[in-house]
Parts: sequence; C-alpha cells; structure tokens
Amino acid sequence: MAPGVGRTRRLSGRSSARGEELLSLVWAGLIVAAVTGVAVAAMLLVRRSAPAGSYFEDGDRAAGVFGVLATGFAVLLGFVVFLSFESYDTSRSGAETEAQIVTQQFETAHLFPVAARAPLSGALVCYARTVIHQEWPQIETGTLGDKANPWSVVTFRILSSAAPRTASEQAAYSKWLDQRSDREEARVDRIHGGEGVIPVPLWIVLLLTATVIFVFMLFFADSAERVIVQATLMGGVAIVISSMLLLLWFLDNPYHAGVGGLRPVAMERALRILDEESAEVGGRFTIPCDERGVTRS
Repeated sequence: MAPGVGRTRRLSGRSSARGEELLSLVWAGLIVAAVTGVAVAAMLLVRRSAPAGSYFEDGDRAAGVFGVLATGFAVLLGFVVFLSFESYDTSRSGAETEAQIVTQQFETAHLFPVAARAPLSGALVCYARTVIHQEWPQIETGTLGDKANPWSVVTFRILSSAAPRTASEQAAYSKWLDQRSDREEARVDRIHGGEGVIPVPLWIVLLLTATVIFVFMLFFADSAERVIVQATLMGGVAIVISSMLLLLWFLDNPYHAGVGGLRPVAMERALRILDEESAEVGGRFTIPCDERGVTRS
C-alpha cells in the first residue's frame, strides 16, 4: 500500500473518530438534560399542592434521614467508581504493554536463525493487524469470548521449528519466550475490561437508591419558596446523580468510539514502528495476511 493512501486512511479514520466522540458527548448531555428536566418538572408539579414549609413537619429530622440516604449512596458510588476506574486503567495499560512487546519481539526475531526471521516478522505484523481490525470490534460488541489470536499460534509453531545454534540465537530464543508470556498477560489485561466489572445486582441497587433519593426530594416541595429555588434544589441533585451514573457506565464499558473510549492507538503506532524498523534493518519478508489480519489464500 502506498504511503499517501495509508496516510489518507488514517486521517479519514481520525475524522470519523472525532465525529463519534462529539456525538457521544451530545448524547450524554441530552440524557443529563432530559433526566434533569423530568426531575424539575416533577418537583414543580408537586409544589403546586404542597403545603408551606414542605410536607415534613420536622425539617431537621427529614434532613437527617436524607443525609443517611445521600451518604450511603455516595459511599457505594465512590467504591464502585474506584473499582471501575481500576479496571479501565488495567485495560488501557494492557493495550499499551501488548503493543510495546510486539515491537520488542520484532527486534528479537531478527536475532533468530535466518530461516525463522522472515516468518516471525510477517506473523507479528499480522498479529497487530488482527488486534486492530478483528479483536477490537469484537471486544466492543462483546463477541470476542475466549478466542486466542490465531497469529500467536502461528508464531509458536514457527518458534518450535527453529533450531538456535549460536549463543546470540539461543539468547534470543529464551528472550522471545519471556516476551511471549508477557504479551499474553498484557492481552488478558486488555480484553478483561470488555466484559464489565459491575454486576447487575449492583446496578439495580444504585438505580434503586437514586430513585429513592429522587422520590424523597419531592417531599421537600414547598409552595412558599420561589420556583427558581425549588428547581435548583431538584436540578442540582438530578445533574449530579445522572452524571455519576453515566460516568460509571463509561468506565464499565471502556471499549467504544466515544470520548475517552479505548481505541487501538498503541497497536496502530506499533505497526508504524514495525514498518520503520523493517526499512532500517533492510529486512524483506512476506506478510501472510491482508490488511485486516486475515490469512491470504
């Protein structure tokens, strides 16, 4: 493929990604606005028939109960956000590490016996292409499952047939095995985030608690207060809760094309590095797959 064509495709892909990120931001804003609008409308509707001073005769006692509800929700939410962010960061770090190890293995491959250098180099390029064009979309749709990267198996077969003789070849052989283990661990870290770490019962508890807080807030409706005060009271709570729940969904579903979603940027960068290193060392090898990592017939 000509360099100009590849650059054009990359620019087109970046423009498309920016468009999807902008769309996701718009959708998030619309969701928060819709939830806030419904909450404020409900508060103002209840306010019409509410007595002066709210429905609670003892405001201090009601505020204490609300404090218990809000504190419990905040503690649970903080714990879940921490858990989700840790999973998100593990997936991101795994993708970076996996791409870095692929470039290191490419360099190690050039220390192998001559018969194994070209096949290993070509298989590594196909491994990277498969991650970008096949595994990543499957992770986003949740269809990857327990599938292994087929080019990982190919490189192992090539490795098993290699016969290192010199000291440098034997050292490269041992180093490759270590790098292969590290790469597989990084791959596991990368794909584990696609399944999500927040179980359904926890989502139910979070949504139920948010609903209870919303209903409890309606009892603070006060016909003696100005409309703007009542709207701000309910709107502030609705914005915070809906935004935090959206943040949780984002962290629990890191593989998407929206803002902050994990993309195969590291592996795309690794592919460009492989091209540059191949030109520097003067290596010529056949790539046994197409642009999407599918084996050539």
